[in-house]
Amino acid sequence: MTDEIPRGLPAPPPLGAAALPPGTYAGQVVLVTGGGTGLGKAIATEFARLGADLVIAGRRSEQLEAAQEELAAVPGAGRVTAAVCDIRDPERIAEVFDAAEAAVGPPDVLVNNAAANFPSPAEDLSPNAWRAVVDITLTGTWFVTREFGRRHLAAGTPGTIVNIGASYAWTGGPGFAHSAAAKAGVKNLVETLAVEWGPYGIRINGLVPGLFPHADMTEDVRGGLERAAPDSKDARQPALRVGAPRELGWAATFLASPYARFVSGHTLVVDGANWQRRSVVNPAVVPVREQLGRGPFTP
Repeated sequence: MTDEIPRGLPAPPPLGAAALPPGTYAGQVVLVTGGGTGLGKAIATEFARLGADLVIAGRRSEQLEAAQEELAAVPGAGRVTAAVCDIRDPERIAEVFDAAEAAVGPPDVLVNNAAANFPSPAEDLSPNAWRAVVDITLTGTWFVTREFGRRHLAAGTPGTIVNIGASYAWTGGPGFAHSAAAKAGVKNLVETLAVEWGPYGIRINGLVPGLFPHADMTEDVRGGLERAAPDSKDARQPALRVGAPRELGWAATFLASPYARFVSGHTLVVDGANWQRRSVVNPAVVPVREQLGRGPFTP
C-alpha cells in the first residue's frame, strides 16, 4: 500500500476559454453593478467573450472608464457602456436604465454584484457603519432588482437576474454581522422573487464566490488573508488551490444563459467546498476582537 499524496482539484481551462458556445449572448444586454473592478469585471469579461453588449455601473468614473476600455477589447465583445451610479439612489438607478436603453437597449440580464463590506466586531459597529453596508448590499441590490423587474413586467418580456451572495448567508459571519445579515437578505430575495416573478418569465439565481484573489481586493481583505495564511492560501482550501476569477464568470454566464432556463431560486456556491469544511476536533475559539487585533471593548 502506498501513501496517497493529495493533489487537490485540477486547474481550470486557460484564460480566454469559454464555457458556452460563441455568441451565446449576442444581441443581449447585460448590466453588471460593480462591474468596473474585481470579480464584477471578471464576470463582465466572460459575458463580453460570449458576445454580450455590456453596461457596467459603479461609483468611480476612473475605474469604469478603464474597465470599459478593457472590456471592449475582449475578443467577441459587443458594445460596452459605463454609468456612474450609487445603487442607494433609486432615481439614479432609473436614469442608468434609461441611458442603457438609449445606448445599447434594455438590459436582458442583471448581475447584482455591487456590495460593501469591512471586518468589525459587532459591538463596534456604529449605526452609520451598519447602514453603509446594509444600504448598499441589501437595499441597493433590491432597488436595482426592482427597477429591472418592473420594466420587464411592464413590457411583458423575460429577464434573468444573478445576485452575488456569500456563504455566511447560511452560516452567519462572525466579524461581519452587517454583511452577513445583508447577504442573508439577498439570498432570500432570490428565493422569494423566483416564485413571484417566474410566471412572468423572470428568473433569479444567486452565485456565491469563494476565495478568488484579484488585484482590486481591499486592504482589509488582503490583510486578513495575510494574517490567516501568510505562507499558503492554497493549503487552507479543500481544493488545495484558490479560485481563478474566470471560474466565477463561467458560473454566472451559465446561470443567466438559455441552458439554465429551468434553474431559478437557486444559489450556487463556487468555492471548492471550502464553506463545508469541518474539523474532526474543533480548534480553540479565538474571539473576533483578538482575530482582528482589537483591544478590549470600551463603550
